[in-house]
Amino acid sequence: MATPVIRPGRALICGSMAYDTIMVFQDRFRNHLLADKLHMLNVSFLVPQMRREFGGCAGNIAYNLKLLGDDGVILATVGHDFGPYKAWMDRHGITREGIRNLADEHTGQAFITTDLDNNQLTAFHPGAMGQSHLNHVADIANVSLGIVAPDGRDGMIQHAREFSSAGIPFIFDPGQGLPMFGGEDLKTFIQQASWVTVNEYEWSLMADRTGWNEADITRHVAALIVTQGGEGSTVFTAAGKIAIPPAPARAVVDPTGCGDAYRAGLLHGLLHGLSWEKTGRIASLMGSLKIETQGTQNHKFTKSEFNQRYASVFGESP
Repeated sequence: MATPVIRPGRALICGSMAYDTIMVFQDRFRNHLLADKLHMLNVSFLVPQMRREFGGCAGNIAYNLKLLGDDGVILATVGHDFGPYKAWMDRHGITREGIRNLADEHTGQAFITTDLDNNQLTAFHPGAMGQSHLNHVADIANVSLGIVAPDGRDGMIQHAREFSSAGIPFIFDPGQGLPMFGGEDLKTFIQQASWVTVNEYEWSLMADRTGWNEADITRHVAALIVTQGGEGSTVFTAAGKIAIPPAPARAVVDPTGCGDAYRAGLLHGLLHGLSWEKTGRIASLMGSLKIETQGTQNHKFTKSEFNQRYASVFGESP
C-alpha cells in the first residue's frame, strides 16, 4: 500500500475511557488458592493499598499526545460518574468535544488486584463503552488521521468503516479487544486501515486467526508495527522491515499504559511526516517515560526535556 496522504488537522482517537481501581494484596494468591477446590472458589483478599487512576486507551493516548504538543480528539462514551475525569481532562487541556455522556451508564471500570508476585485478578465493567457506536467519525471536524483502539465491539467496527468511507487514514490497534474478532473481521479491519499496530502476543493471535503473515498484511497497509517490550519494536513495510531499538528506562515501575504511550508516539510521527526510524524512536521513548511512573497518566515532561532525553538515548535530535 502506498503511503497515505495526511492532510493538516487533528488526530481522532476512538477508544475506551475508564477508571482503573488498583489494589495491592500483601501476599501471594497461590498461598490462598487450593488446586482441588477451584471448582468451588470463594476467597476474600484484604487490600490495604488502593488507588484510583484515570485510564482507558483513548484517554491514555490523548494524554500522551498532549505531552508531545499535539491535539487529539477523543471519540468515546462515558457515564454519569465521569465528573472527576472531566475535571482532569480540563486541567490538562484535553478537549472533550467528542465525549458523549450517557446518564444511565457507568464509565468503564477496571478493578485490579495485584499480589506480591505481580499476578493480577481483574474485573472489567464496560458500562458506557458498550454504546460507543452512538458516536460517529463525521461528528468531529478537521480530522487528518485517526486510530481505532480497544472499545465496544460495534463501535470499533463502525468507526473503522467510517474512517475508510471518509478517506481518512487510520491506525488499527486492536489491543485487548482483539479476542472479540474472528479472522474475517480482522481481515476487514486490515483492508480498511492504513497502519496496524500490535504487540508480539497480539501479532501471533492475529496471524493465527487471519492466516496472514507480515507480507500479506503489508499488501493492504503502509506499515505493520509490532512492539516487543524491552526488546524494542519492528516496523514492517512492503519495502522491508525496520528495527526500532528500545529506549532504556531509568526505572521499571509500572508497565500499564506503555502501549498507549507508544501509540501516541506513532500518531505524533505520522502527524508531522517523520520517517519510520524517527517515529519509532519517539514512540519507544514514550513507552519508557511512562514505565518510570506509576499509573497511566501521571508522567510529565516538557518538550525540551523530551528532546534532551531523546538525544541522550539515540545520539540525535528528534
